[in-house]
Amino acid sequence: MRIEEYGMIGDLHTAALVGTDGSIDWLCLPRFDSPACFAALLGDEDHGSWRLAPLGADRCTRRSYRGDTLILETEWDTPEGSVRVTDAMPPRGRAADVVRVVEGLGGEVRMSTAMRLRFGYGKVVPWIRCHDGHFSAVAGPDAAWLESDVELQAEDGAAHAEFTVSEGERVAFVLTHQPSHHDRPTAVDADAALADTEEFWTDWIGDLRYEGEWDEAVRRSLITLKALTYAPTGGILAAATTSLPEELGGVRNWDYRFCWLRDASFVLQALLGTGFVAEAAAWRRWLLRAAAGDPADLQIMYGLDGRHWLPENELDWLPGYEGSRPVRVGNAATGQFQLDVWGETLDALHLAREAEDGTDEDAWDLQKGLLEFLAEHWGRPDDGLWEIRGEQRHFVHSKVMAWVGFDRAVQAAEHFGLDGPVERWRELRDRVHAEVCDRGYDPVRGTFTQFYGSKGLDAALLLLPVVGFLPWDDPRIVGTVEAVQRELTRGGYVLRYDPLADSGVDGLPGTEGTFLACTFWLVDALHGIGRTAEARELFERLLKTCNDLGLLSEEFDPATARHLGNTPQAYSHVGLVNSARHLSGVHAATEPRAVARKATTQEKG
Repeated sequence: MRIEEYGMIGDLHTAALVGTDGSIDWLCLPRFDSPACFAALLGDEDHGSWRLAPLGADRCTRRSYRGDTLILETEWDTPEGSVRVTDAMPPRGRAADVVRVVEGLGGEVRMSTAMRLRFGYGKVVPWIRCHDGHFSAVAGPDAAWLESDVELQAEDGAAHAEFTVSEGERVAFVLTHQPSHHDRPTAVDADAALADTEEFWTDWIGDLRYEGEWDEAVRRSLITLKALTYAPTGGILAAATTSLPEELGGVRNWDYRFCWLRDASFVLQALLGTGFVAEAAAWRRWLLRAAAGDPADLQIMYGLDGRHWLPENELDWLPGYEGSRPVRVGNAATGQFQLDVWGETLDALHLAREAEDGTDEDAWDLQKGLLEFLAEHWGRPDDGLWEIRGEQRHFVHSKVMAWVGFDRAVQAAEHFGLDGPVERWRELRDRVHAEVCDRGYDPVRGTFTQFYGSKGLDAALLLLPVVGFLPWDDPRIVGTVEAVQRELTRGGYVLRYDPLADSGVDGLPGTEGTFLACTFWLVDALHGIGRTAEARELFERLLKTCNDLGLLSEEFDPATARHLGNTPQAYSHVGLVNSARHLSGVHAATEPRAVARKATTQEKG
């Protein structure tokens, strides 16, 4: 399967990827970050998969989500008849359930199913039994039960069945996972579970407050963001997978099943701007818990529950997606010093305060601690927002986000009467601004650069006017937008940066695809400098990179028209929502900071 041939189902605790061939090739239980029990995505079917499709059939004829839900309907037309497989994960009760229902649409279709459970990312073959009309698999702490309307056979470490479905007939399968020391779970009624799932998603999307263009794409992106939310804590994952490559056959394969602080302000803009206040509040509370403690210990990412320790390991028994190795779990970038994350966190907390039109003493105490650290360390070189594994530099975006941190502190004190050393913050804000304009701008090329003295560019420079560092009509901003479009665009889409610039800035071999979130940033930037027709054209082109289900991965290869990187990618969908809002002129009442930022930049000239 190509990456774009997968759809996602989930229950706000974890998610499964279902291919166009009817196979679930990725599922981690019981949580997004748990070891996978279906890991064929990074290997083959013997690393865990569950196929349910017409006997001998390959890819489906068509598929779609049922309305505004995460219920996936996949259909095959065969010479003998037509059949539909409906896949869903109902809202989590005591255990995780995967429901699959086969429905005959016409004629008679011979079906086949083969479920190979392999715990521990495909390494652990469980003890399998078929008894009392059900199938069970146990290994260490994990146990799974498969209830079926047809008789199952255990063979070669898998559950197999062949059966015929006629028009109007329905055959249901329900896989339930829970700890192995628990008793056999109560059987789940498949039709009732589908009804509950449909009701949940229909009720949720009912809170949408968006009256702009591209409504369908915005709705699907917001549903995807909700599906990437870990309900118990409110944390939002970067993506549902690990180690899908940024270059096929390459080594740029990372684990994205964690929550990045950097994403917070963008996610809050998307949620608040479309009416999902409860989700925004839950994300903010997760942010407060995760960032609490010594400001010096602030990390760029945390676990779903806010845990700090995310050690990176390589799974040498998995060959990787299309041979892209190593397969990694955990993420060593947690140990990097990325200066911008202090500014990103301060910006997100400030946005939340403005949205709530009030103060939060706990949040302000945390912000003051972060500001104290930022005041002492903003002059240090860092690893940059892209988690490069080369030498540390004075990245321009990082310095600008330090400016953002001080700027938001000044605004908070002025607008909400909060206490603090405002004059010191104002002086630091001005000092950072002057240094970036002096050392981070190349007057010969007419653009800001990736880092001080760099010959390369960075797509994150497109965010300078977004955060209010300079106004959109400043010639330095216009020149930077044009330079990024000229030098970082490949096939009409934007690279994060040029890995070959400055003698290999990231310290890694190979290259990568274009970055979809960065291309949405270019949409916003072109709109911001007055080239709206061009921005709309680029946005429409980006919509065509969505797969048939409206999903986006991290990156896109224009040469092969293939998705690359982990999927579905929250950052990409956030970019889609925010660009649609900007182009449609949709602004929520929870976004007063746009006015405040404009006033600040005008003061700077």
